[in-house]
Amino acid sequence: MLPAMSFSEKVVLITGGANGLGRATGARLAAAGAKVVLADIEQGPGEQAAAEIGGSFIRCDVREPEQSERAVAFATETYGGLDMALLNAGVSTGCGLDDSFDLELYRRAMAINIDGVVFGLNAAIPALRRRGGGSIVATASLAGLTAVPFDPIYAANKHAVVGLVRSAGPAYALEGIHLNGICPGFADTRIIGDFRENLESGGVPIIPVERVVDGIEALFLSDQSGVCHIVQAGMEPQEFRFRNIPGPKATEGT
Repeated sequence: MLPAMSFSEKVVLITGGANGLGRATGARLAAAGAKVVLADIEQGPGEQAAAEIGGSFIRCDVREPEQSERAVAFATETYGGLDMALLNAGVSTGCGLDDSFDLELYRRAMAINIDGVVFGLNAAIPALRRRGGGSIVATASLAGLTAVPFDPIYAANKHAVVGLVRSAGPAYALEGIHLNGICPGFADTRIIGDFRENLESGGVPIIPVERVVDGIEALFLSDQSGVCHIVQAGMEPQEFRFRNIPGPKATEGT
């Protein structure tokens, strides 16, 4: 675990902060001295979580860009600025392709899991820029790094988060803004609720939420940008090493 003083007086906004990973991260950082704003569509649980950690709460539906902007404005008005953001709101897909496709569920998952990250970035970047820099972590998944035949739409939107982080991170690093992704496996949150029993009966270990928070904490304090750290059972959080794609070659005979 990194030194608690590293977060002292830092202002942190966490989407999806009412439960699970967002709530646990908020509690960890608040205990380390950060000023935490939890943003979530679930107002009652969010207000309770904020009260328990000594932070603040704002209702936010990340599917709407103006609500992400309002959440950032609330953080800056309440605490004087914004230093860090965890763009964590996410849902399971609930539908597949072909006969199991459901347009409403599809649009809901894509809007929360990828639009919410894009809108969150657009809202947070100007606030971090005014502070002279800062750090953003986006919650992706191991599903954003590999094939997931049982939920291809979830894999698609998490691949999109990974691609966004890797593409935008290096550019924002030039301004002192570090953007990275966290890619946990099956962590102990509500998102695995529909298939928890299958995981357990199959002997698949479920990752404690605190282990994922360790990875988020490290990324917040890292000087890297545009990287994705994996969190898997039995392993320390660590950077995932992407292979470089082949470059262009001259055609034969030229």
